[in-house]
Parts: sequence; structure tokens; C-alpha cells
Amino acid sequence: MARDSSATKARLLDAAFSEFAAFGIAGARVDRIAETAQANKRLIYVYYGNKEQLFDAVLQRALATGSESVPFDAEDLPGYAGAVFDHLVARPDLMRLVQWKQLERPGTTDAEAESYRGKIAAVERAQGAGLIDPALDPADLLTLAMALAQAWTGTVGGVAAGGLGAAWPPERLARHRETVVESVRRLILPPRPAR
Repeated sequence: MARDSSATKARLLDAAFSEFAAFGIAGARVDRIAETAQANKRLIYVYYGNKEQLFDAVLQRALATGSESVPFDAEDLPGYAGAVFDHLVARPDLMRLVQWKQLERPGTTDAEAESYRGKIAAVERAQGAGLIDPALDPADLLTLAMALAQAWTGTVGGVAAGGLGAAWPPERLARHRETVVESVRRLILPPRPAR
């Protein structure tokens, strides 16, 4: 019977995602990843090289999935921020993974930088079209919109923690999502013409 290497790779990436989100790079254990994936530990090294390279593959996959799930739309930056909020509510472990990356590997990967440059250019085009206030620096505006979308995922008592460990009720999630969308909408409003 032939082995299904793509299924094994997917199981390893899924298990590694959970392990890295919970423990970071330094605290993650290859043995636990292999056990959770029901795979031979040696395959991690065959497919990914080492634990750090496995982390890179997990992070790249998570970013690609996020980009596919939440396409960037500079012409609807409030809607984009709301969609990012929804994505992070559905995957609170994603922010933990990103936070571990920032703690253990500060800096930006080439893929992250390229993605960010493309989004900044799109914001700049939307500013040129009069859809977004041109007085704000496009990079600053994008950073603020992303910070608003992520604000409740990493704070004490936030979405991931559910306050005292309980999940937030749908009404509260909807209220916070609307706050994100409305805040970004106010942030990007083009200046009103003088009367």
C-alpha cells in the first residue's frame, strides 16, 4: 500500500500549528507533533528540515490561508477589517502563533513584507481615487486598521480568552465587530469639502 505523503504533510502541519500556537518555537516538541499527527518523527526532518523550518512552513501556510479566506480590499477597508476580525474569532490560535513569531523571531519575512507592500500600494491607489483620506500615510492607515481588527484577540479578557474562560456570546461578538468596522470607516473618511 502506497503512503499518502500529502496527507501526512497536512497532518504534520496541522499538528505543528497547534503545538507552535500553544508553546512557541522553543517550547514546541517534535515528538508531540509527530504523535499528534500519527506520523513518524523522522518525516518532519525529511519534509521540513528542522523545527524552525517546520515553523516557517506552518506560518507560511497560515498566512496563505488567511489571504485566501480574507482577500484584501482597500476600497472597502472597513469591510476588510471586519472580515479579519471574523477570521481571528474563528481561529484564536492564529494570533497566538503570530505572537510567538513576533516574540521569538522579531522582524518580517520576505513574504510578509511583499504582502504588506502590496496592501500599502492598494491603499495609496484608493486614496488617489478619493475613497480614503489622503492626509493619512497609507502604511499608518493599514497598521491602524489591522490593529483595530486584532484588538480583541490578544487582550486580557479578549475573544481568545472569552473573559473568564467562557466563549463570548454572539451579540457581544457582533457588537465588537461593528465597533471595528465603524472605527475604520471613521478613520478613512475623506475630508469634507469646505462650505
